[in-house]
This record gives sequence, structure tokens and C-alpha cells, in this order.
Amino acid sequence: MNKAEEEFKLQLHPRPKETVSIEIPKDTLESLKKVAVSRDMSFEALLKFYIGQGLRQDLAKLFADRVLEATAQVLAKHIESEEEISCMIQEIRAETIG
Repeated sequence: MNKAEEEFKLQLHPRPKETVSIEIPKDTLESLKKVAVSRDMSFEALLKFYIGQGLRQDLAKLFADRVLEATAQVLAKHIESEEEISCMIQEIRAETIG
């Protein structure tokens, strides 16, 4: 292995896993299988993809909510008007969502 290959060697660390069992309506299950085939993925890989995608979105929202909460707390230290702070937070939310 040359030096360039060593620099870009990908190291994956296995994470502990746990098997879960869920009930899925049959029509939903059939739709998932069709989508998996169309994406050339296994059914399990598609489920993991959907779960990961949804989880990342929710975690990003939780982080954004924490940032806005902290922002409101900092603003409250410097601005007495709760209405003004609320307007600022709403404006920040509107700018970051769009």
C-alpha cells in the first residue's frame, strides 16, 4: 500500500446491534419491497436508510431547537422585552427554515 492509499484508508468500526421486531401493514410491506427492488437495495438496507434519514432530520431539528433556546436565553440577558426576543427568534426560525 502506498502513502496515498494509506491516507485515504477507510476504517469502519462495527457498532453494537440489536434485533427488533415490528409489525408493518402488509400493503406497506409490499410497497417497501417494490421500492427496495427499484433502488437495487435489500429490503433491510432500505429500512435502515429510511430510519437513518428520519433520525438525522429529527436530530438536526432537536439541535436547532436547542440553539434557538440558548439564543433566546442569551438575548434575555441583554434585552428586557420578551416580545422583542420572541420576534427575533421567530425571524431566525423563518430565515433558517426557508
